[in-house]
Amino acid sequence: MQRDELGDLKAFLAVAEERSFTRAAAKLGLSQPALSYTIRQLEARLGVRLLARTTRSVAPTQAGERLLRTIGPLFEGIVAGMNALSEYRDKPAGTIRITADEHAVRAILAPALERFLPDYPDIKVEITIDNGLTDIVAERYDAGIRLGEQVARDMIAVPIGPEMRMVVVGAPSYFARHPRPKKPQDLISHNCINLRLPTYGGLYAWEFEKGGHELKVRVDGQLVFNSSGPILDAALAGLGLAYLPEGQVRTPLAEGRLIQVLANWCPPFPGYHLYYPSRRQSSLAFTVLVEALRYRG
Repeated sequence: MQRDELGDLKAFLAVAEERSFTRAAAKLGLSQPALSYTIRQLEARLGVRLLARTTRSVAPTQAGERLLRTIGPLFEGIVAGMNALSEYRDKPAGTIRITADEHAVRAILAPALERFLPDYPDIKVEITIDNGLTDIVAERYDAGIRLGEQVARDMIAVPIGPEMRMVVVGAPSYFARHPRPKKPQDLISHNCINLRLPTYGGLYAWEFEKGGHELKVRVDGQLVFNSSGPILDAALAGLGLAYLPEGQVRTPLAEGRLIQVLANWCPPFPGYHLYYPSRRQSSLAFTVLVEALRYRG
């Protein structure tokens, strides 16, 4: 295969993955007309239509999907192999893409990177805040950060934080108007601040456990957010009860701005883990970042 044929296949992959000639051209550093010409030449050479084009969208044809499944992993392997060569450089270098939820970024990742990055000026870290359970392989992330119980078993998981505990809290002004719940079922009669999970589109059911008995309560209330930061702000304002990581509310609890309830129903559980595919070829940059994040107790 000639070099230009490899370039044509790379162009096809970019368009098929981006579903857009405009975005693919920007990704490849080409003009859109040049990219369109390249794809037409490739289709003419293969004798099949690879992309179905409309005025609004671009999508692989059946033949294009087959080619994408065949050569996509091969090109990923080439890129991984090239990235792995950074091990032989004097200094770790490269870009590492990570997806994590907002609390993990603020509580774990950001403080660690504050200490880590100054020592490795050639390493770049791109962070996407996503509260859903992102498919890191499909979305081409190097790693993700989630709670230990949320990590798939076929992933390598590295603990990067201590055990965690979720707590139910409310402001003194809220409890001045409402009785404190004595058991999780009492929450049904309270104004609770809900979290909508982007992965499933539903509201998160508050999880409790006591004496080996697990219980999920689907609470109701006037407010729903898709992020924990606004939930904390609303709880501090006395607008309802919140279910949040203990670390996120430790300061307002100590200052008396929040009050914890149902503490004996909220046991600890495995904390945040960095996870990545077991078949991933780790670059030196990725390896040193993992070791910097690893929690050692």
